[in-house]
Amino acid sequence: MSSKHRVVITGLGVVAPNGVNVTEFEAALRSGKSGIKRWENLGDINFKCQIGGKPEITQEYKEQKLPDFIAKKVQNNAVIYACLSGLEAWTDAGLEVAPGTYDRKTGMIIGSGALGLDSFIEHKIYPIDNGNHRRLGSRSVPESMSSGAGAYLNSILGLKGRIFSNSSACITGSEAVLQAFEMVQSGRMERMLCGSTEGDGRYIWGGFDAMRVLCSDSNEQPEKGSRPMSASSSGFVPSGGSGALVIESLEAAQARGAKIYAEILGGDVNSGGQQGGGSMTAQNPEAVVDCIQTALANSGVKASEIDLISGHLTSTKGDPYEIQNWMDALGLSKEDFPMVNTPKSMIGHCVAGAGSIELVACALQLSQGFVHQNINLDEVHPEIEKLIGTTKLPTETIEQEINTVIKSNFGFGDLNCCIVLNKLK
Repeated sequence: MSSKHRVVITGLGVVAPNGVNVTEFEAALRSGKSGIKRWENLGDINFKCQIGGKPEITQEYKEQKLPDFIAKKVQNNAVIYACLSGLEAWTDAGLEVAPGTYDRKTGMIIGSGALGLDSFIEHKIYPIDNGNHRRLGSRSVPESMSSGAGAYLNSILGLKGRIFSNSSACITGSEAVLQAFEMVQSGRMERMLCGSTEGDGRYIWGGFDAMRVLCSDSNEQPEKGSRPMSASSSGFVPSGGSGALVIESLEAAQARGAKIYAEILGGDVNSGGQQGGGSMTAQNPEAVVDCIQTALANSGVKASEIDLISGHLTSTKGDPYEIQNWMDALGLSKEDFPMVNTPKSMIGHCVAGAGSIELVACALQLSQGFVHQNINLDEVHPEIEKLIGTTKLPTETIEQEINTVIKSNFGFGDLNCCIVLNKLK
């Protein structure tokens, strides 16, 4: 049995509503910049929530960063976001875009959510309904299949190792990174490009609007809509985007002199089985507590060593329950509790893209020594204030070295995922 390899993050890429590359995204996190806007067409078609987060990608930017075939032909936003974030992470890691030159120990996992419901589907539905399906062209299937984002990205990179996709609702991004971590830790892969993506627009957001889980009280002030942990939280703000990380064994990273953002110590993924209070849309609290505690045990980290919790915290009525679960899992006093933040106050909820984007934020905070602020937290939810007070919820960015971060995501279907990151020692 081979010994377990240490696993480190050597490359980051991101496409988010408030920043379409890592430099922009870090600046936005530090300054509390929101990427949420009002989309007038949503009001025209009777959406209650008329706000959302869409990364601002121009055609010129696409043509500058991507091969012509993808920049000029591919219409699916989720695919474009994944290609942009994945390529940024790859080159940020100091790796060459040299198709076919990497061995079978280099692979990729890019998860996705409702890839086929991205706004590109509008151009596909009408020809089919009008009897003109032969006009769909050769891209409609790869642009809508769950593995399509990774397939297009690998058409650029030409990697030969394990190439696969996952789709697990809101835990998709963190689960993708955890699966990649396990493959590198075990030695089956030496290096993995991992992450996730979600498109945007009315075909994805309409179902959530129908469920009445979106924020509908901030159409006039879109940037105020996403209010995690707030007394006035009224629903999540939908958004799209993609995050990507290059992870590799510590030996491989050191052998090529790569810069290292952070070490991944371990994690856990489980399900509450939609029992014991869990359902399609709610978490079984016992399973959440178990996931957090198992992630810490797998990582060899004590609760008291955590400096920051990067929570799921969607700006819904579930936020106080999440904090309660953290209290139960960690067993710490109010005074000893870690700081808590989430980028969702600035970018909304990117669903399948959330975990990977938020993990990019975690890696940046570890490597650059800061804790980003929670915006729109003028009045903390009374239940949360009772549990952990307000001093652990930064409303201004704090410049401070942090060593250990635990990232969580919780998803539809009663799914849970936690990952522990550490400053490399």
